[in-house]
Amino acid sequence: MTRRQSPNNKTIEIREFHSASGGIFFMARRRILSAKTPFQKIEVYETESFGRVLLLDGLVQTTERDEFFYHEMLVHPAMMAHPDPQEILIIGGGDGGALREVFRYPVRKATLVEIDAAVIDAAKKHFPSLACSFRDRRAEILIADGSRFIKESGRRFDLIFVDSSDPVGPSAVLHREAFYERLKRCLKPGGAIAAQAGSPLFHLAHLQKKAIFLKKQFKYAHSYFGPAPTYPGGFWCYSFLSDRVNPLKKIPRQAPAGLRYYNRDIHAAAFALPAFLVQRADG
Repeated sequence: MTRRQSPNNKTIEIREFHSASGGIFFMARRRILSAKTPFQKIEVYETESFGRVLLLDGLVQTTERDEFFYHEMLVHPAMMAHPDPQEILIIGGGDGGALREVFRYPVRKATLVEIDAAVIDAAKKHFPSLACSFRDRRAEILIADGSRFIKESGRRFDLIFVDSSDPVGPSAVLHREAFYERLKRCLKPGGAIAAQAGSPLFHLAHLQKKAIFLKKQFKYAHSYFGPAPTYPGGFWCYSFLSDRVNPLKKIPRQAPAGLRYYNRDIHAAAFALPAFLVQRADG
C-alpha cells in the first residue's frame, strides 16, 4: 500500500495495489489509528466513500460501508444449511463481524480465536457496529494462534468459520491441506466448515490447487461466491466443507431479519459456478 498527502493537505490518498498495475484507492479525511504490533501494522482511516476503513499491513480488511457483503456470505450459508448449530468456532475474525452474524441465531456458544488482541481493541474503539458482538454473553474470546488452537484444544464444534486474511503471507498456513485435516477433526458429527478462500481473479491457481485436496477430505466440498467491493477483484470465493451437510439442498427456513445481502435465493445462486470457473476453481 502507498499513501500520500494531497496538495491542499486536507486529505490522504491511500492506494492498495492488487497487481503491478492496478488496485483500489481511497481519499481519507484523516488517519485515526496507526499501530505496530508483534504481528502486523494496524491502521484505521476515515474516508468519505466507505466510512472507516481497517487495514492490516496495508491491505483492506473491512470498511463500514461494504463489510456486510463479506460477513453475511461467510456466515449465513453454513448457519442456514446446518440443522441445529449450537457450538461455533471462529478462527480469526478479530473485527467482530462474523461473530455478530453468528449471534443472529439462537446458538449456545461461539468461541473466537484471534491471534492479535490489538485488532479486537481497534474494532471495539473504531467499529462499534461490528464489535457489538464481543459483549454478548455467549461469546468466548481467546487470544491465541488459531492453527495451534485446533491442534491442541481437543474441543469439537458444530460449525467452524475461518475468517483469515488472504492465502498469502502470514495467513498462508490457514489455507493448507494439513490445517484442514486438523480442522476436520474439530468438527462434531454432522458439522461443517465455511472459510474465506480468496479472489477468483487474483488467486485462481491457489483456488484450483486447494479444491483438489478439499474434495479428497470432504464429501461435500463446494466453492461459493459473493461480491466484496473493496477486496481484490470485487468478487470473493468461499469454501463450504462437510461430510454430512449438503449446502445445495433447499433451505427450509427464512434467514434472520435485518440482513442486507444474504437470503435463500442468494444462497442458491452463490453455489452456481461462473462459466470461467467451472473447470478450474471447483474441480
